[in-house]
Amino acid sequence: MKKLLFLLLSVFTLQTAWADNDKVITVNQLPAKAQTFIQQNFPSEKVAFAKMEKELFDTSYDVMFVNGNSVEFDKNGEWTDLKCKHSAVPSKAVPVQITKFVTDNHAGAKILQLERDKYSYEVKLSNLWEIKFDTKFNVIDMDMDD
Repeated sequence: MKKLLFLLLSVFTLQTAWADNDKVITVNQLPAKAQTFIQQNFPSEKVAFAKMEKELFDTSYDVMFVNGNSVEFDKNGEWTDLKCKHSAVPSKAVPVQITKFVTDNHAGAKILQLERDKYSYEVKLSNLWEIKFDTKFNVIDMDMDD
């Protein structure tokens, strides 16, 4: 029992030591792929700050623009989350299949947020709909956010 308690305490201590390991960086310190993505999709937006988040087994990057829009990147510089508060997510960043689905089924709605992981894409629209796609762009869930 003492060994189990010691093990749990050690894991908690190690996790706490690694938590909150954020470091403010410059855009030039982002992975090259992330820098290119910003230049291509947000060319006229001014960066408020960028930070690197180191976790126990992973690293990610956050970029916040002056207008409130933000982009999150994984350790390789691939985008994982695009949030646009006052405008639509840049059309070049949205997969064609998602753009077509939104245009066909939610005419006039803007894509305000786009998230992706290994298994899915999640879209939040200006008309309050949230749509989830699998990696083959089949709709797997839809919900209206009240």
